[in-house]
Amino acid sequence: MELNLYLLLALLIALLVIGYLLAKLHRVRGQLSLIKDALADIKNGNLNRRVLARESDLTKQICYDINEIAMSSQSRLIQQKQSEQAYKRLMTSLSHDVKTPLASLVGYLEAVESKMVTGAEQEEYIRVAMEKAHHLKDFVTALFEWVKLDAGEQIFHFEVCDLNELSRDIMADWVPLLESHNLTYEIEIPETEYMTRVDPTAYTRILNNLLQNILTHSGARQVTLTVTETEQQAKIIVADNGKGISAADLPHIFERMYQCDHSRSAKGNGLGLSIAKELVSVHKGTITADSILEAGTTFTIILPKAL
Repeated sequence: MELNLYLLLALLIALLVIGYLLAKLHRVRGQLSLIKDALADIKNGNLNRRVLARESDLTKQICYDINEIAMSSQSRLIQQKQSEQAYKRLMTSLSHDVKTPLASLVGYLEAVESKMVTGAEQEEYIRVAMEKAHHLKDFVTALFEWVKLDAGEQIFHFEVCDLNELSRDIMADWVPLLESHNLTYEIEIPETEYMTRVDPTAYTRILNNLLQNILTHSGARQVTLTVTETEQQAKIIVADNGKGISAADLPHIFERMYQCDHSRSAKGNGLGLSIAKELVSVHKGTITADSILEAGTTFTIILPKAL
C-alpha cells in the first residue's frame, strides 16, 4: 500500500516535470518564432523592430543581443544620414563660396586685362579682385583644416605652457584689429601663471575663430575676454554685445557649414565655429554658447588643467 503511494507520488511529480518542460518548450518555440520574424523584419530594413522577452525566458540573452544589434545599426544609419546631409551642405556651400566668387574674380580680372576700365576704376577693380582672392584663400584654408580634423589626420603638438601668457599674446595681436573696427574691448586675464598642457597653435586658432566670428557676424561694438581658473580647469569666456543669435539657430551654430544668415549674401563660410569646437574637443574640453537677441552672445570654453 505504501509502495503504491510512493509510485503514485513519483508519477505525479514526473507528470508535473513533463508538463513544465512541455510548457517551457512551447514558450521557447513561440520565442523562436518571434525571433525568426524579427530577424526577417530587421533584414528587410525595419531597424525599429524589437524582441520582447521575460526575465525567465531561456532565449532572453538572444533577444537582448538582437535588440542591441538593431539599435546599434539604427544609430549608425542615423549617423550616416547626418553625414550625408553635412556633405550635401558642403557641396552646396562649395558651389556658392567657391564657384560664384571665382567667376566674379575672373570677370574683374578680364575687365582689367582687356582695358575695359582704366585709371581709378581699374584700381578699384584690382582691389575688389584681391579681396575676393583672399576670401577664396581663407575659405580653402579653413576647408582643408576641417577635412583634416574630420578625417583625424591633424597632428597636434601638446606642451606645458602658461595659458594666461598665451592668452595675453593672442589678444595683443587682436587689439589693433579690434580698434580698426571701432570695437571697445575688456580683457581680464590673471597675472599669475597657470601651467597647463595645450597645443598652442590649436588654442590660438580657437580664440581667433571666435573673435573672427564676432567681427564677421555680430555687429557688436564691444568684446570681452575673461579667463578664470581652478585647480582642475580653466574657463575662457568670449562675449560680445552684438545682435545675438536666434533660439532656432543657436543649437546648430557648431555644425559644419551652418550659417545663421541663410541668404546668398551671407559672410563667412560656416566652418569657423565647427573647427573651434573640434579643437576644444581635442583638448578634452567643452564649448557652449548663450545668446540673447539684440543683447549679444557669450561663448564659454572649459579646458581641463591636464589632458
